[in-house]
Amino acid sequence: MAYTTAGELTNRYGLSLLVSLTDRGEIATGQVDQGIVARAVDDADAEIDGYLKGRYRLPLSTTPPLVAALSRQISIWNLHTFDAPEKIEQDYKNAIAKLKDIAKGVIVLDVAGIEPQSSGSSGVMVTDRERPLSADSLKGWI
Repeated sequence: MAYTTAGELTNRYGLSLLVSLTDRGEIATGQVDQGIVARAVDDADAEIDGYLKGRYRLPLSTTPPLVAALSRQISIWNLHTFDAPEKIEQDYKNAIAKLKDIAKGVIVLDVAGIEPQSSGSSGVMVTDRERPLSADSLKGWI
């Protein structure tokens, strides 16, 4: 399940920008190339999953709004084959910073997480060394 769609990218960034970024054929069609958009979204989602995999069960059962926004920011960055405008670049850097915070647990998503691994026992197991000072070893000193 993709975290964002071509329609959401169009709503956020406009049809003319998507056409200019994806209409790469020798003869311009004036249409959005859905295949190029799908690859950019898939790449963005794979990058997001890389940050989420240690903390959340994938695939996510629902897409939180934050993850959808991050997917849009990374996808539009992926669509730029050459230099991206400063705003797009800054949005991308901010998205990666937020993903790092999610991976560290600073930002918590409201989705199913991964249960911490347990040792299989129900309690704490402590191993102690033999005590060198005992009543017998201190005989004559006490």
